[in-house]
Amino acid sequence: MSETIHRDGFAHGFYSSWQWIKCRRAYAVNKAGLCERCLARGLIVPGTQCHHKIRLTPENINDPDVSLNWENLELLCEDCHQAEHRHTERRWSGMEDADGHISL
Repeated sequence: MSETIHRDGFAHGFYSSWQWIKCRRAYAVNKAGLCERCLARGLIVPGTQCHHKIRLTPENINDPDVSLNWENLELLCEDCHQAEHRHTERRWSGMEDADGHISL
């Protein structure tokens, strides 16, 4: 399973840690190595990215209930992971609210 380099410099140490490597490997095995979103649509696509549903921040990265909690993880293929981050960035930039409505 590949892992993209996280653009937030504060997270580099975490994503290189043995705890994270073990966690994401075990999670991927538990999900049979398949993208969860594609599988929900009936597609069989390998999952390559272990995505945090609650975005990691300097304030929560050392909290294992956020950073290592399987309830906060989702195995995604590259396309689904990129789509998630594009969607999240629009919402964070103020273009889209939590309900998905574009604000002008």
